[in-house]
Amino acid sequence: MDKLLHIEKMSHSFGGLQAVQNFSLEIGAGEIVGLIGPNGAGKTTVFNLITGVYKPVSGRVMLRGRDIAGEQPHTIASLGIGRTFQNLLLWRHMNVLDHVKIAHYSQVTYGLAGAFFGTPRRNRQEREIEQTSMELLKRFRVDHFALLPVGSLPYGAQRRVEIARAMATRPRLLLLDEPTAGMTPDELKEMIGIIKGIHADYGVAILLIEHRMKFVMELCSRIVTLVFGEIIAEGAPMEIRNNPKVIEAYLGREDIT
Repeated sequence: MDKLLHIEKMSHSFGGLQAVQNFSLEIGAGEIVGLIGPNGAGKTTVFNLITGVYKPVSGRVMLRGRDIAGEQPHTIASLGIGRTFQNLLLWRHMNVLDHVKIAHYSQVTYGLAGAFFGTPRRNRQEREIEQTSMELLKRFRVDHFALLPVGSLPYGAQRRVEIARAMATRPRLLLLDEPTAGMTPDELKEMIGIIKGIHADYGVAILLIEHRMKFVMELCSRIVTLVFGEIIAEGAPMEIRNNPKVIEAYLGREDIT
């Protein structure tokens, strides 16, 4: 397995509260891994530590051999990690197309002079950005909303816009925080198909947090269970489904068929 992300004994605390303790994880290129656990287990904190929102108190976060622990979020994003958020971070009055276009601007090369004078390079890159953005919107089945304010879209469509924006940064690793939150069963089914499609076509590795176990079981090759900031189990979906510790701490008798 081509190692993409290697986390070694990562820990973090807020005051006297140990939020994440000795968290270790490896993700290979193109792998889909699920991170599950009860509310307050530390799952989103793990995402924030990986993406530079927080700096680990101890441990290492290695992306293709480079320790990125404590780097700024924009630096980590430029190295190939994209993410979505549990609570949507969208500008409600900006249109859908501009949401995706703006994610490309860390990649432009025409500079301030090109933007001011409208050079041929600037015009060419702007056309390419718009074309690529529309292709992503089509991929996520929201292209027909392109010129509408994102706040006017149904909730499930807003979720898809957020993932399209994350993909516009061309990540090697995509972190999805509750991607199906608030979705109907039909939207859940559609999202499974969309994520399978981008995984197949782009080869991006995915680490996802999700409470809806049907989603996790169908997509992930491996699942990690976090409780009170510590990993209590890791394995294939059926191993996790039948693990007594996971059943007691999290799954209970939940229907995950």
